[in-house]
Amino acid sequence: MPKAPASPPEVPSPPPSAAPSPPSGEDAVPWLEEMPPRKIVAELDRYIVGQEAAKKAVAIAVRNRWRRAQAPEEIRDEIMPNNIIMIGPTGVGKTEIARRLARLAGAPFLKVEASKFTEVGYVGRDVESMVRELVDVSINMVRSEREDDVYPTAEQRAEERLLDLLLPPLPSPPSAAPSPPGVASGEQGAGVQRPLFVVSSKGDVQPKLPEAETEQNERRRRTREKLRQQLKDGLLEERDVEIEVQQQSFPMLEMMQPPQGMEGAEINFGEMIQELIPKKKKRRTVHLHEARRILIDEELKKLVDMDDVVNEALDRVENHGVIFIDEIDKITGQRGQSAGPDVSREGVQRDLLPIVEGSTVQTRYGYVRTDHILFIAAGAFHIAKPSDLIPELQGRFPIRVELSSLTEADFVRIMTEPENALTKQYAALCAADGATLEFTADGVKEIARIAAKVNERMENIGARRLHTVLTTLLEEVLFELPDYPVKHVVFDGPAVRERLLRIVEDEDLRRYIL
Repeated sequence: MPKAPASPPEVPSPPPSAAPSPPSGEDAVPWLEEMPPRKIVAELDRYIVGQEAAKKAVAIAVRNRWRRAQAPEEIRDEIMPNNIIMIGPTGVGKTEIARRLARLAGAPFLKVEASKFTEVGYVGRDVESMVRELVDVSINMVRSEREDDVYPTAEQRAEERLLDLLLPPLPSPPSAAPSPPGVASGEQGAGVQRPLFVVSSKGDVQPKLPEAETEQNERRRRTREKLRQQLKDGLLEERDVEIEVQQQSFPMLEMMQPPQGMEGAEINFGEMIQELIPKKKKRRTVHLHEARRILIDEELKKLVDMDDVVNEALDRVENHGVIFIDEIDKITGQRGQSAGPDVSREGVQRDLLPIVEGSTVQTRYGYVRTDHILFIAAGAFHIAKPSDLIPELQGRFPIRVELSSLTEADFVRIMTEPENALTKQYAALCAADGATLEFTADGVKEIARIAAKVNERMENIGARRLHTVLTTLLEEVLFELPDYPVKHVVFDGPAVRERLLRIVEDEDLRRYIL
């Protein structure tokens, strides 16, 4: 992704410890929080059509994280995040906004489904598990950044270990044993060459190697350099080498996990037992390219300080973490109902409330405060209403954004403007078979018209209907493509109408619903 140009800062630059540094790398994108809201909206526009109000609200909320980091320290902890709730029918871009934010944020980001959480006492997940999952995401993110920084060093060390495997070092000569009592030194030294030492002008004492040993070392050095060059040229990738690896954990220990809904104590019995069991190593014969991967992983673990990774990751979670709670309307029941299948829905909201308000959650890496984590919720609310949420939870999502339904013109833009448009995706799939797929302007309009018509006549599933229509349109082509006589396939208006005539005329459209 191209790096967005940095805009002039509106406030003085932060102190080094106020905010984490952007990800390293030549093509690294700046932290989403450091980009002006207009730039954030422009990044989202590359993949999402319309919904300007939602993009603007998200951009402001994300930028406010950076603004908070610039605030004076005495008021910084008082600035609370503006949590957002997005309301709109399915398939209009709520989840897509979250997915794109996750790729652009550069900060810990987690997307969870509210429907998988249930009140304590019912089968389901504990709501605090979302914070633990966010910590795991942050740990992996920071560790990856640290590994990227030291990867060249790890690669160099792994190369030296590979050369030692290909050309094992000579065994060191045994040291001379002390002379037993009653044996003369002359008798002991018979047939044994005494080591020679050279004293320099500065008084340094260095052993002087015999000429034969010096020549042997020189031959080994030249051989090692030849092997090094062959390694770089990729000539030894399929050679078998024997390496020593740590034995994998026992499968039975992986099963010793707390059941769902009881993760509160965060005690990993499997890890505790593995720490007590001595580490076993075994020898494996693998191809050289596989050995390189294993050795680089081992060197990365040695070079990366996990204590530093954990401290940085927990700080990012508390000050820059974002949790996207999807399908929040599924835990919303009509107010006043306290029996039936919705009995646990309000309980989930009560369990969710302290997390969003701000509490301390215990994780395996330490305690995490959720006061400054940004929460973005989304739901279709086609049955329940946002006002059916308990009032305390409503108050914790002060920013409400309504997303509009997609029209036929929006479908045309969705198939042509985004960088990941469906038409471009199918063109890439056809190119794998050496064919060229082309959609004319009237063909795209016809697909959009049919998708909008089907949405009107049946359940409105938004942009997901385009998947249904395009899959039906291209089904025969993708099936016959390897043996297709024509490698240039063009879909114009008449061709689209002819192929999709069955969908348009068939009143029983249920078979075409995703």
